[in-house]
Amino acid sequence: MKKLPALLALLPWPVLAAACQPVDSLIERDRQYEEALRTGDVPYLQAWLADDYVWVHTLASQVEDKASVLGRLKKPDTIPKSRTTSNVQAHVLGQTVVLRGLSTVEQWNADGKTWRTNQYQFMRTYADVGGQCKLLAVQSMKVASSPSNLQPLQAVQGSK
Repeated sequence: MKKLPALLALLPWPVLAAACQPVDSLIERDRQYEEALRTGDVPYLQAWLADDYVWVHTLASQVEDKASVLGRLKKPDTIPKSRTTSNVQAHVLGQTVVLRGLSTVEQWNADGKTWRTNQYQFMRTYADVGGQCKLLAVQSMKVASSPSNLQPLQAVQGSK
């Protein structure tokens, strides 16, 4: 029994650590997920998304699985100007991490010179799958559109 701690000491830290932690690293990888969505980086998303991945869009207006998201990104209608996140908070329970925050998507208008902005409240659930962190589920809800309707998150949510 005394050999177990010595053997554990020989293992690399990633083996001992939870796959989806530390949270700061996961938040950075979540930003990479946003950029992969923007640019249509299918190989990155193929590796990052869980096989049973699901994305529920605003008011369940659309529900996509992994295959449909990857298929859509292979043939994008447009490539957004930018996708950024803010106000990201983490909720951890065992090997599962839920990130919630605000995603801001800037999309080019038809003139190619101006753009519109949409903001979405999101929740993304990350889980340890065979020792790898995978994005399992996303729920997003549009909370604001530009130009005059773009509001800070606190104004959209109301006072607490």
